[in-house]
Amino acid sequence: MKFLIVAAKTGGHVFPASSVAKELIKNNHEVVFLGIGSEIEKTAYKDINSRSYNLSIDGFRGGNLITKFKTLFLVCINIFKVNRIINIEKIDAMIGFGGFITVPAAISSWLKRKPIFIHEQNAILGSANKFISNFSKINFLGFPIKGVNKSILSGNPIRDSFAIHESRNKNNDFINIYITGGSQGAEYINNEIPKIFRNFSEEIKIKHQCGINNFKKVKDIYLLNGVEAEVSEFYENPAEQIFWSDFVISRGGALSLSEITSLRRGVFVIPLPTSIDNHQVENAKIIEDIKMGVMHQQHKSLKELRENVYEIIRNKTFLDWKKNSNLSHIKSKEIIISNIHKFFNNESI
Repeated sequence: MKFLIVAAKTGGHVFPASSVAKELIKNNHEVVFLGIGSEIEKTAYKDINSRSYNLSIDGFRGGNLITKFKTLFLVCINIFKVNRIINIEKIDAMIGFGGFITVPAAISSWLKRKPIFIHEQNAILGSANKFISNFSKINFLGFPIKGVNKSILSGNPIRDSFAIHESRNKNNDFINIYITGGSQGAEYINNEIPKIFRNFSEEIKIKHQCGINNFKKVKDIYLLNGVEAEVSEFYENPAEQIFWSDFVISRGGALSLSEITSLRRGVFVIPLPTSIDNHQVENAKIIEDIKMGVMHQQHKSLKELRENVYEIIRNKTFLDWKKNSNLSHIKSKEIIISNIHKFFNNESI
């Protein structure tokens, strides 16, 4: 069978799509990617032998009236473009991973009577997935969400490097902290976190992934506060940095939280306050529920931020987080593909 894999723009959509695509190929299927041609897509798909198609489209929510009319016009245009791709590639089914690009792809697939499957990474359905879930065959969920029909809790498909579970003994008495704002970096984390370690009494080591073009600024803030830290715009293998750490300071993206906790590391979560439908807060609540982290809202003072991080270090709360495990994402891609196989087997009976 040949599947149209639809994902774009962010690693939270694209990396799960890549993981599922690789597993489909292992199961003797073919895949075709549909995205917007971003660098993150090229990085995620570079080792996969498949064709890719790109659409030009922006999100609907948050724009002004003119932008929304333009987006709706592009949806109509792109429906015809996807129709052509389905015909040329002889697509059998579509799997969407959220984001507005999935809307024209799903409408086209529905019009062509091709089965549609979606995956939602967050603890709340995104707008596109909420719409498509009404006519998709199976709605796969990364985190539990109440009231979603035809749903299966699959977990989030994580990269193979994050599916390792052997414990590692530390060789020093330092407390290792990995700080990340995601592939693009996070302005609040870059600007504020380095300040809280000024005159810290505990023995700590810091690695800070700051995002492209942010190295000098972040490094200077650490130096200004007399804090020694390794700063990098991008780590080729973030799993290694998470394994090195005792705990992680991170935004509340679903994939990041899934990958960190899959490696048995806890998270000090600082949700992005402007995330759509406040989904990063909902993701952070899941992490608190499984006792693998705590949430800090960024509207609170720098003093509170420092005190909260210091309390984790002083009380060694991260040791309790390490005792817990979150295995719900390890077999996610296998669960997704197994249920897709079941759907087609049942449909053909």
